[in-house]
Amino acid sequence: MTARTSPWSGVELLERAIAYTRGCLGLVTPALMREPTPCRDWDLQALLLHMADSLESLHEAGAVRRVWVDVTTEEPADLVGTIRARACRLLADWSVRDSQRGDVAVDGRPVTAPVLTSAGALEVAVHGWDLATACGVSRPLPGGLATDLLRIAPPLITDADRPGRFAPPLDPPPGGSASEQLLAFLGRQA
Repeated sequence: MTARTSPWSGVELLERAIAYTRGCLGLVTPALMREPTPCRDWDLQALLLHMADSLESLHEAGAVRRVWVDVTTEEPADLVGTIRARACRLLADWSVRDSQRGDVAVDGRPVTAPVLTSAGALEVAVHGWDLATACGVSRPLPGGLATDLLRIAPPLITDADRPGRFAPPLDPPPGGSASEQLLAFLGRQA
C-alpha cells in the first residue's frame, strides 16, 4: 500500500468503515434493543436510529450537495435492514458520481466532499464499535482503518464538541492499539 499525502481519503475510507460496521450489525438482535451503549444516554435502538439518520444525511449530501444536521426521520420497521440498505446505497452513490469534487453545504457552510465522507467514515466506524460493544462483543476496529481515522479525528473533534457530542478524551492504555487510541480520544473505554 502506498503512503497517502492527504488523510482525507473520503470514499475509500467510508467503504472500509461501512465494511467493518456491516459485520457488527450482524450481532444485533431484537432482544438487545434496550441494552446501553457507550454513547451516553442511548440504548442500542437509539443508536441504530441515529445511524440510520446519519446515513440518510450522508446520502443526501452526495445526491444534492447539501445537508442539514439534526433532522430526524420516522423510525423504520427494520432498523438493521434499513441501515444496511442505506449504507450500500450511500457507498454506491458516492462511488459512482464524481462526488469527490466540489463542496457540500452542511447547515449552510461549505465542506469539501473528501472531508465530509471521511468524517462520515469516522462516525460509521465508531458507531459500529459502539453497537458491537452494546451487543456484548469485543470487536476492535481494524488496525489500518483505526490508524487512518486517528489521523483525521483531532481536526474534526475539538473541545467545542465536548462534552456535548463527545465525552472528554481518556488516556489510552500504554502501548495501546490504534483502535484503543482512537476510542480513547473519543472518550470511549476499549
